[in-house]
Amino acid sequence: MSEQESLPRGRPVVRLKPKAEARAIRHGFPWVYADELVTDRRTQALVPGALAVLEDGERRPMGLVTVNPRSKIIARMLDRDPAAEITQPWFAERLSRALAHRARLYPQPFYRLVHAEADGLPGVVIDRFGDVAVVQPNAAWAEAHLAPLVAALVAVTGVTTVIKNGSGRARGLEGLEEEMAVVHGLARSGPVPVPMNGAIYMADLMGGQKTGLFFDQRENHAFAARLAHGARVLDVFSHVGGFALAALAGGAESALAVDASAAALTLAGQGAKASGFGDRFATRQGDAFEVLEALGAEGTRFDLVICDPPAFAPAKPALEAGLRAYERIARLAAPLVAPGGYLVLCSCSHAADLLAFRNASARGIGRGGRRGQIVHTGFAGPDHPVLPQLAESSYLKALAFRLDG
Repeated sequence: MSEQESLPRGRPVVRLKPKAEARAIRHGFPWVYADELVTDRRTQALVPGALAVLEDGERRPMGLVTVNPRSKIIARMLDRDPAAEITQPWFAERLSRALAHRARLYPQPFYRLVHAEADGLPGVVIDRFGDVAVVQPNAAWAEAHLAPLVAALVAVTGVTTVIKNGSGRARGLEGLEEEMAVVHGLARSGPVPVPMNGAIYMADLMGGQKTGLFFDQRENHAFAARLAHGARVLDVFSHVGGFALAALAGGAESALAVDASAAALTLAGQGAKASGFGDRFATRQGDAFEVLEALGAEGTRFDLVICDPPAFAPAKPALEAGLRAYERIARLAAPLVAPGGYLVLCSCSHAADLLAFRNASARGIGRGGRRGQIVHTGFAGPDHPVLPQLAESSYLKALAFRLDG
């Protein structure tokens, strides 16, 4: 039987253009861009999230893809077997593999369970908070197959509640509407306590940023905590206590958390109290740039300053402006560091690679009148695996500088 004869009857076929780079896809690159595909009327007529067999320019099957004619990423590789059936058992196999990795890393079930393409589920993010899972179906195919995905998730992990978080920029790029809903089990009242790095974080799973907590910084929180013993700590863009609570768990003398969100700072305060750090923790609400300028004018100094801003460069068109923003953050933060103290600067912009971010940070520190040495470079934790062929799956950078006197 030929390859063509073994394919499921009736499944659409999409084909790479003759000059498209099929080698990259055969070697693991998971995306096909719109200008690489023959986009005839049949392809354009496919509904977003439709399944199709991808062929190379010589009509040889390459695998099963999901197609979205409305997206610049017109096809995403789902399975190298073009005859694969995307059913609950298929999801269960991928989820079981993802779970086995996280179970080796963490004694408690609080982690990113699925990190999109790197875990074989393109556009799907799943964060686990004990017996609650938050699913972000950021691609049209995942939205269309949400029911078997959720059923497999419950069966594999035993979670009793699954929340669909249908928000964010990625869904807009796929033409998907925003939606927040409990799709399995019962909604939880109040924030969920999350033990991490010796502290208790409070995660608002229905109303917070992203899935309610940023697990990706766990390893960088732990490193900063090693610098924090006896230190006065400033945590800018703190969200629900991020670096501040980890620093207090590491023995910081005090920690000041800065964020624009009053709700996030309330959760941070609740986490500090639950952790037993309430007497050493303070908050300051406001625009981060304005607060940094005000602290500088006040002459306030800290032994450890951390700045973990949102993505200033979420895509290449914003790269130049984003790098200027990172430079400005470093310029404003550096003068706040006491002689011999530490400055930790973070970027979650995949469009800004490590070298560009490092150079912008160093320029900012210099413009702030300081010099320093890099003592640590951090990335996302191991529950956020990187697909080697996809640079976008490696997005988080953290640089720790020790500044001169």
